[in-house]
Amino acid sequence: MPDSPSPGNPRNPEKPPRTPLKTAISAIAALVGIGLVIAGVADASQSTSGANARSSLTLIAPAGAGGGWDGAARESQQTLRSEGIVNNPQVVNIPGAGGTIGLSQLSSMSGESTTVMVMGITMLGAININGSGVSIDDVTPIARLTDDYDVVVVAADSPINSVDDLVAEWKKDPSHFPFGGGSLGSLDQMIIAQLAQEAGIEPSSTNYMAHSGGAELATALLSGTIKASVSGFADFKDQIEAGRLKIIGVSAEQPIADINAPTLIEQGYDVSLTNWRGIVAPPGITDEERMELEEIFREMIATDTWRSTLERNQWTDTSLIGDDFAQNLQQETETVDNIWSNLGY
Repeated sequence: MPDSPSPGNPRNPEKPPRTPLKTAISAIAALVGIGLVIAGVADASQSTSGANARSSLTLIAPAGAGGGWDGAARESQQTLRSEGIVNNPQVVNIPGAGGTIGLSQLSSMSGESTTVMVMGITMLGAININGSGVSIDDVTPIARLTDDYDVVVVAADSPINSVDDLVAEWKKDPSHFPFGGGSLGSLDQMIIAQLAQEAGIEPSSTNYMAHSGGAELATALLSGTIKASVSGFADFKDQIEAGRLKIIGVSAEQPIADINAPTLIEQGYDVSLTNWRGIVAPPGITDEERMELEEIFREMIATDTWRSTLERNQWTDTSLIGDDFAQNLQQETETVDNIWSNLGY
């Protein structure tokens, strides 16, 4: 369920407007779908009434199945279960608006200590761009888990073989060069906007098309709907290994051993952002409940199972627990706010 593209860059400018009746029906369907998912979270919480996080823990993935947040939630679920840290970990997906729908739901669950949510830098951008009315200050920081690196990808048969090639094509007609990435405000969009600025292209002129995940992005690339994409390496790994897509740049400060492509910095573009992921809990939990959740994820991070997960997904361990994560989260929020402010959004 992709979010809408940025103002001034309609995804299908020639598509006729929807009738009021169709629009109303779509809106009602969307609200019903969200309501059913939220009810599922409530049911999961009620079913564990009187329980604690060790006996049953619900992990909200604030995105659809198959994306980065969903992957982090399900990998955490598997480790918590297999290592016996939590008896009954469950994952519930609440997609939409760059994770802010999930954030809004979590922030309303005051005192619910058996539910947590995966989040990250994309959510901070979505809060900034979407004006959702919710803030990261409305929830309780628990742990930062990992860093992941975005890659710039094109179809394998594309004549674009470097970032310089990409920029040359992009500059010919920026508003008609379709880029793909995640939700509005995402790390993907931040990287594209910063790359535009580095290349002397007005960031707001970029034709950015939001997608729901890596599978949808790969399909759009292979069909020619978009000419280039930015997203996490894991989102494209299978298609890259199959020879259908190729990487032309990595958003890391230093070369990544397991990713066979130069960084954006090495190619002369000073852009390096990491897609980190963390865990937050609802507001209003007790200090004891917060410390228990922190200990659960501290134990998870220390296991061999989790270390294997990091290696398999090519994630970097940047774990921080409790107050250390809370301080880091404030710093990351300021960084993201400054990025969008400097880009004129």
